[in-house]
Amino acid sequence: MKARPVTLVTFVLPTTLRHWIGDDTQVRVFAVAPGESETPTLGGALDTLRRTHPDLEGRLRDEYGALRRHIGIFVCGENARRLGGLDCELPPGAEVYVLPALS
Repeated sequence: MKARPVTLVTFVLPTTLRHWIGDDTQVRVFAVAPGESETPTLGGALDTLRRTHPDLEGRLRDEYGALRRHIGIFVCGENARRLGGLDCELPPGAEVYVLPALS
């Protein structure tokens, strides 16, 4: 059995969410691909974030596991919702910017 691909992901957070990670500007986690021949995804990175920082992850996803409407998530400068949402593939060293949505 081959190992599943893993990538280091950096979540860059706005001031309003930094409280949940000790007032740091960013948090790094590893995203593990669901299978041997697949790519790590945003959903996988959030799953890891749930284990390491559950209070923060709870502000990014709702009780059904979907991305919260009032949060904008950008993967390498692109809106994650347009890239497949939780299934958005993450390149090695991906930077994920989290922003409060503007109404």
